[in-house]
Amino acid sequence: MPLRIRSTVLAAALAGLVAGAVAVPAAAAPHPSAATCDATRTPPAYAGKVPDPKDVLGFDLGDQEVTAAQSDTLLQTISRTSARVVDGVAATTARGRPVRYAIAGDPENVTPGGLARVRAATAKLRDPRTPDAEVRRLARTTPQILWIAGNVHGNEESGTDASLRVLRDLADRTDCAAKRILDHAIVVIMPTQNPDGREADTRTNAYDFDMNRDWFARTQPEVDGKVALTQTYPPLLFIDAHEMPNDAGYFFPPNSDPIYHETPEQSVKWINDTYGAAMIKEFTSRGIPFFNGQDYDLFYQGYGDTVPTSAYLGAGMTFEKGGVEPIRDRTDQQYLTQWTSLSAAAADHDGMLRAWHGNYVEALKEGQAGRLEPNVTYNEGKDVQNPVPDRTVRHYFLRADDPAKAREVATVVRRLQRMGVDVRRLTRPLTVPDYRAYGRSPARTTLPAGTYWVPMAQAQKHWVQAMLNEDTYVPFPYFYDVSAWSLPLLANVSGGSSGAVLRPAARTAPPVAAPAPPAVASRPRIGVLDLTATLSGARQSTGWLRSRLDRDWRLPFRMVDPAAVRGGALKDVDVLLVPDVPAASAETALGADGADAVRSYVTGGGRYVGWAGGTELAARLKVTGATLTKATSAVPGSLFRADVAASSPLARGVGRTVWNFYASQPLMKAANPGDVAVSYPSASSPDWFVSGYQEGAEELGGTAAVVDEKVGAGRSVQFATDPNFRAYSDGTAKLLLNAITGDGGGGTPAAAADRTAASRAARELDASGQDIRIAVRPGAAPGTEAALRKAGLTWTKLAAHGRVTYVVANRWGDAAGEQAAVRRLPETLRASGVTPLLLTVP
Repeated sequence: MPLRIRSTVLAAALAGLVAGAVAVPAAAAPHPSAATCDATRTPPAYAGKVPDPKDVLGFDLGDQEVTAAQSDTLLQTISRTSARVVDGVAATTARGRPVRYAIAGDPENVTPGGLARVRAATAKLRDPRTPDAEVRRLARTTPQILWIAGNVHGNEESGTDASLRVLRDLADRTDCAAKRILDHAIVVIMPTQNPDGREADTRTNAYDFDMNRDWFARTQPEVDGKVALTQTYPPLLFIDAHEMPNDAGYFFPPNSDPIYHETPEQSVKWINDTYGAAMIKEFTSRGIPFFNGQDYDLFYQGYGDTVPTSAYLGAGMTFEKGGVEPIRDRTDQQYLTQWTSLSAAAADHDGMLRAWHGNYVEALKEGQAGRLEPNVTYNEGKDVQNPVPDRTVRHYFLRADDPAKAREVATVVRRLQRMGVDVRRLTRPLTVPDYRAYGRSPARTTLPAGTYWVPMAQAQKHWVQAMLNEDTYVPFPYFYDVSAWSLPLLANVSGGSSGAVLRPAARTAPPVAAPAPPAVASRPRIGVLDLTATLSGARQSTGWLRSRLDRDWRLPFRMVDPAAVRGGALKDVDVLLVPDVPAASAETALGADGADAVRSYVTGGGRYVGWAGGTELAARLKVTGATLTKATSAVPGSLFRADVAASSPLARGVGRTVWNFYASQPLMKAANPGDVAVSYPSASSPDWFVSGYQEGAEELGGTAAVVDEKVGAGRSVQFATDPNFRAYSDGTAKLLLNAITGDGGGGTPAAAADRTAASRAARELDASGQDIRIAVRPGAAPGTEAALRKAGLTWTKLAAHGRVTYVVANRWGDAAGEQAAVRRLPETLRASGVTPLLLTVP
């Protein structure tokens, strides 16, 4: 039976503990022996070889928040003065700041030769073919690799300060508690993952990316360097230290549901029974408020907890401390969870390393059998509503016979290879009796030589399934973030799977280099409407665009703010790009003169390319005839197959279909059907397929995903959703690139009456896809409304197709789920007797 976390389990974990507010570090038990050494109450004893942080910084850690530069200075000072610590730079940010890390351990283990031995031994432990006797020997002699990373969100500071305290203690303490960790582990500490964000006091980095969503795509240098370092030092434990902008106490595991089905059961046991239980004991005995089992999950495979768990089969954990408390309290409690976790790992050194190897053995066995892990739930009152289908998957294939898709195929293969996935290439054609192309029924198919083959029978089986899946098979419909992320679908790459026993003629694929920038038909003068200074809701979509233009496409552009628009700046712009912005606020920021300037620009021959909120703004400004209406569906962020019009200039290199990322944005219809460049098929069509979760998305059928029309002498290209979502939706990004650089298009001139109607419809919209959505059956409506009132939330109510959807305006931006009222929604709904069809929080 799978482990289940229930209230009785948590109560048992708390039984016998004596509550009391105890400072950290606290008074200690005096006995120094390893058998009785208390991890957190042993008095720290320092050798005095490493300077006290106050001597370096001018203040004690916890007296005030360190700056990024102070963090670097202290880290380097500790490394320079301690034989137990070495340091390095994992990456350089957009602002030129280093992303520094340190490795602490026994001096023999952190020399170049010692680290090489640790890496070699760890590789053998992760190899399922290593003989049992060798595994037992390695488990006794190999240090665990344990990670602490702080401050991935730049305005969540205390994880940095606490990890520096841990680093100093590991570098200089001589007591039994520190020695136990040093004897059994090397600890990789990355105090700040986001130094640009820390200095700017922003959640995001300089490109406005939430880097805790970027782990599998690695679009940002900070994330790319960090994940590359995890390949060098694979984590058995990864702590990702966060803060919450409230006073909700402290969150640490056990986690809530849903948990991704390919999460190893042993990893969940470590997270819940080893680390979670140890922290529950510590916090309870000290009288420190905490909570768990509520809203932070192990589902979306782009987090700092999910990727270390799914890709490294260890234990990845998110810690969250309420950010409104004094820095002293925040630092102390972050330190307590970090030190407690390191100590818990060291206390079961041999057993954990043997079990870690067992995770890889089990993964290989499952891959050989083509067995997908089943869905389970771990919390009381949450049952599996969507089982993983009973299908065998032994192989994935990626077609490489379309030259127009070479860049996208290379991107997918490179992402797999860089995470240690065994990717091979067919040397002869292969007939597959049950080839299941993505979103299609199985059919006998002959794949050509050169096709990439990814066998499931490998140590990275869990990660292969996580990245190449056709669907994520959500077990329980609560979402903190999106429900789909399949790499081939995001890239719009042809591929599929098979459950047959096959012996392909193949060779290991050589490492794929980063693709060169794509060739473009023209290089127009690009302007990006810049509303980021005043509208926080515009920042991420704009940042994703800036990153794509700068790093992937190498296309020059200029930012054009409303004042510049009013001042005539559009006369020097060939293509105006308008990202997902809050449209009503954007119109206000432009003012009447700015709105007139945009209309004159388009009707005079300019090209307006907008998406999501940018499309809504286009409608408000009467530069499109496309009408937008409210969506009644509840979709947390899923991939929908859409049809691409072959006659459209946007279709160049895209293909007949494309996978579009959708999250309950308004529905779009063109005034003239001939202007539709991309559309959703009918829900009854064999082309209809959804990867991820949806409730009521059939209403998308027959609507437009992209409209390309003429407006006066100009051209208006409108995307209903963001084609550059997180800068990793490469398939639809190609549509955007074609819209920017391609010639022709424009369809039918949009009539003035149609544009007026579109403007009127846009002004009736009052919610966007970034809002909170709760879908329930009609009978649950009274209880839902009672729960929302109790939470102090306001809502819009949409009733259609046998359900009621409540749309709660997101007043908090991308971090809605970190607000106390929103976090408590699952429990508040449950207390009102409501089981939602879907609850999604951005």
